[in-house]
Amino acid sequence: MGITSAIVLFAVIWFMTLFVILPLRLKTQGDVGEIVPGTMAGSPEVHHLKRKFLIVTVITVVLWSIIAAIILSGIITVCDLDWFGRGNCPVPDGTGA
Repeated sequence: MGITSAIVLFAVIWFMTLFVILPLRLKTQGDVGEIVPGTMAGSPEVHHLKRKFLIVTVITVVLWSIIAAIILSGIITVCDLDWFGRGNCPVPDGTGA
């Protein structure tokens, strides 16, 4: 895995984790009871973005480390995921030898 692949993998995991974490513990203006004119009641009042970004980054580092270790060790390869035989992977001959 090259440096570009590692950065892209980290970014994808980070954003996926962010979208899971964002709605957790969100207090809306409707929940608080102070709706600002011109906004919807579902608009966030307290969102704690800095804390959520830190949590997302920590979770992402752990997940990225595990996934990068699996990729770099070769436990799972592209040929393992080639279920339809469309890749350039060796095909077992079926003789058992």
